[in-house]
Amino acid sequence: MFRYLSKRQWILLLLGILGIVAGYFILPVSVPLIIALITALFLNPAVRLMQFKFRLNRKMAVTIVFLLFVILIGLLGTYAVTRAITQLVELADNAPTYINQINNVLINWQNNMNSFTQNMPSEFVDKVSDELQNTIDNTAQTLSQRLQLSNIAAFAAKVPEYLISFLVYLIALFLFMLELPRLKDKMHSNFTESTSEKVKFMNARLSYVVFGFLKAQFLVSIIIFIVCLIGLFLIVPEVAIVMSLIIWIVDFIPIIGSIVILGPWALYMLIAGELAVGGQLAFLAIILLAIRRTVEPKVMGRHIGLSPLATLIAMYIGLQLIGLMGFILGPLLVIAFNSAKEAGIIRLNFKL
Repeated sequence: MFRYLSKRQWILLLLGILGIVAGYFILPVSVPLIIALITALFLNPAVRLMQFKFRLNRKMAVTIVFLLFVILIGLLGTYAVTRAITQLVELADNAPTYINQINNVLINWQNNMNSFTQNMPSEFVDKVSDELQNTIDNTAQTLSQRLQLSNIAAFAAKVPEYLISFLVYLIALFLFMLELPRLKDKMHSNFTESTSEKVKFMNARLSYVVFGFLKAQFLVSIIIFIVCLIGLFLIVPEVAIVMSLIIWIVDFIPIIGSIVILGPWALYMLIAGELAVGGQLAFLAIILLAIRRTVEPKVMGRHIGLSPLATLIAMYIGLQLIGLMGFILGPLLVIAFNSAKEAGIIRLNFKL
């Protein structure tokens, strides 16, 4: 295989390996910058439309689009964060009540079990009772530790760090939006005319596929959000909006999805004796899971042309190598590789 590679292809291969190694160390601390670049690429069509529609220079068009984007994010973020903090504080305040409810249910289970085990060996009954009591104690202790106000305060102490990252993201976003044309020109100036044409083709193909990927994820998430909002309005209307937003955000995480929120929530309601609510939440989780598993492959295949198996493998390997960012970067790297092959930048025409 390797003897068929030219000197130029060897250089590209080595540069690719160096890029992957450098990315392994740099990517984890560059998340705000990466997200800013992706957002700038996503907003660039709006900037170009603003320039063409209203005859504006790029700086003015970028400023208008950026301000509209910041206002939208600010309104949505303020509402979501305010409601989420309110719900978290109420959850922490009511934690002792929830713990007592769970303890009472588990104690009732223990009493009912005693009535069914009267004719069983005493050693077996004592062993089961001890295990159940340990479960009750451990559950109460775990819930008490997780739902303490001190833990919420520790999370709140990290808010300044998040704010700094968000500020860096906004500044980088504005600068990327301004500099995108110059960055493209500078990149192409380092290539020969033939290579530049191939890179342009790859960029066009990659942009189409990446935006198709984002569009597909957004369309699937909108369907999930609407179904979740309607379902929660019927089940628990008092927290429907907040929980729908949380589930919508979590659902962007591949493989994990909305089940990570609805599953424990349904289990808690069942343990607390709210069988109707718990059953409805579990049914809603199954519906959302079915929607994602049936709709996502069709939408993803239509927009990016990447098979569900290749997507799953790329996400899993990316997760194992660089963590949560690998969920997103894994499929994008596969898409970039396929785009480079289509552009003729990478040639792997060999037979064994």
